[in-house]
Amino acid sequence: MRNPLASAARIVRFTAVMYKPHYLLYGVLWVLALEGTASLVTQPESAWRPAGATLVRIVVVAFVLLYLRMVDEQKDLEYDRVHNPDRPLVTGAVSAVELRVAMGLIALGAIAGSLALSVGSGVMIAVALAYGLVLWGLEWLFATVRTNIMVNLFVTYPVQLLVTGYVVVSAIDTGEVRAQWQAAAIAGVFAGAFLQFEFARKTSRERRPDELLYSNALGAKGSTAASLLCAVAAVLCDIALVRPWEYSSLLAWLPVPLLLMPAFGALKFLRGDRADYPPLPAVVFILALYLTLIGQALTLP
Repeated sequence: MRNPLASAARIVRFTAVMYKPHYLLYGVLWVLALEGTASLVTQPESAWRPAGATLVRIVVVAFVLLYLRMVDEQKDLEYDRVHNPDRPLVTGAVSAVELRVAMGLIALGAIAGSLALSVGSGVMIAVALAYGLVLWGLEWLFATVRTNIMVNLFVTYPVQLLVTGYVVVSAIDTGEVRAQWQAAAIAGVFAGAFLQFEFARKTSRERRPDELLYSNALGAKGSTAASLLCAVAAVLCDIALVRPWEYSSLLAWLPVPLLLMPAFGALKFLRGDRADYPPLPAVVFILALYLTLIGQALTLP
C-alpha cells in the first residue's frame, strides 16, 4: 500500500468520481423523510423537528452509503472490466487494499457514532455493514446471485431495509419516534420509492444478455410495470399510514399527484423509440416524494 497521504488522496478522488453529490442528497433526504414520517405516524399530536441525533444519523448513513459503494466497486470488478472499463478500481486509480482500509475506518466511525446515540443504534448499523460484506461473499460463492438479476435483487435489497431499520430503531431510542407497528410499516413507503427507481434505471427495450437488466428477465413492458407498481405501492402505503383525510392541508394528499412523474416516464418510454428507460422521471419522483414527506412531518401535526 502507498504512503497514507497518497492513499488518502486516492480515496478522496474515488469518492469524488463514484459518490456523486446526488447520492449524498439522497442519503440526507432519506433519513429526514424516514425519521419525520415515522414520527408523524406514531406521535401525530406533536410536531417533529430534526435534532442533534438526526444529524448524527444523517452523517452515519451518508458514510455507510459510501462504504456500500466501495463494496460494490470490488464485488463488481469482473463485470466492470467488461462494461465499465473507466471505473477507478479497473483503471488502477485506487487499489482494493486502499478501499478496504477506508471501509474499515468508515465502519469504525459509523459504529462509534451510532453507539453514542444508543446500543440499539450501534447494533443495527453494525448489522447493515456486515450484510454488505455478506453480499460480497454470496456473489463470489454463487454464480446465480451474480448473473440472475432477480435473485440478485432479492439478496441485495435487504441492505436498504437494514439501513432503514437503523434509522427507525435509533430514532425510537432517542425519542423522536414511538415504538409502534407503524414505525416498522414505514419501510414499505421507502422500499416502493427506491425500487421504482431501481427497476427504471435497469430497463431497456433491447435485450442485452451480457448486462444485468430487469428487462432481460421481465421484458421491457414487465420491467416498466414493476417500476410503476412500486411507485403506487409507496404512495398507497403512505396514505394508509398518514391518513391524509384527517388533515385539512392539501400537502397530506400531495404524494398522489406525484405518481404522474413515473407514469409520464413509463409512457414516454413505451411510446418512444429510445432504447433505455428515461431515468429523470424516476429520480424526480423519489426526491419529490421525500421532500413531500419531510414537509408533511414538519407541518401536519
